[in-house]
Amino acid sequence: MSTHYHIGIDLGGTKIEVVILNSQEKILFRERLLTEANLGSEHIFKQIHSLYKKAVVSIQNKTHTLGLGTPGSISQKTHLLKNSNTLCLNGLPLQSILEDKLAHNVAIENDANCFALAEALMGSGRGYPFVFGVILGTGCGGGIVFDGNIRQGAQNIAGEWGHMVIDPQGPRCYCGANGCVESFISGGGLEKRIQDKTGRKISAIDFFNTPLKDESLKKIKQDFYARFGQALANLINILDPDIVVLGGGLSNEKSLYKEGINEVYARIFNDVPTTPIVKNMLGDSSGVVGAALVGQKLTQ
Repeated sequence: MSTHYHIGIDLGGTKIEVVILNSQEKILFRERLLTEANLGSEHIFKQIHSLYKKAVVSIQNKTHTLGLGTPGSISQKTHLLKNSNTLCLNGLPLQSILEDKLAHNVAIENDANCFALAEALMGSGRGYPFVFGVILGTGCGGGIVFDGNIRQGAQNIAGEWGHMVIDPQGPRCYCGANGCVESFISGGGLEKRIQDKTGRKISAIDFFNTPLKDESLKKIKQDFYARFGQALANLINILDPDIVVLGGGLSNEKSLYKEGINEVYARIFNDVPTTPIVKNMLGDSSGVVGAALVGQKLTQ
């Protein structure tokens, strides 16, 4: 008998979300809590446990699959989480901890891969063989989906464009490199640059929604578009995907689809750039839906 329920959990830098899909991939249940990573890993696990139990109760403890999306990935060598921007989770055996606390098998996948899978199968990338999904949120990630399957790569780092260096003289990234894409065009990276350059604390969303009279802020915005264009054009020049789907909080910024795309197209190695660069269709639940789909694939 096939499993009719698929629970997905998205472990984000600012929020943790749970969703339940039925066998027709319809959302039956959805809830979220703040991650509150500053309170440490045990608190994060309690938040996950709380959401999971609510989801299980809502389907009356019926059989289900379980997938989890997280920043970073599980090391094939050590089986520990690596490269997560939720730093307190790095170096932990995330899969065994969660399977112990939740008493259920867990399929763990990078959050950007989850986002890309959801958009490729159910969202803006549907019908395109080769989808590149981009997350512009607290961090900056990417995922590759080809013919409906996530391309993880030999080292589980396929699509990690957020740690491609675009300025060796740029700011230090938590990964140890200087001038990563994430340092320039993620929400967190942008906010840090604003504070470093001006001494002001302005959220990324407010930065785009407020008329900028300060010349230093105008330069930061111009630099943001240029960095976005350089980073995405580099990626397109190498992979040439059929479509690029943008996700994360900054994907709601309308100017990305005009000024941002113009900067990308100006740098693509083609006389007439045609790569569609579009907003996601599933909103900020793309990642959690993808996590549920990752779990579902375990039964196929």
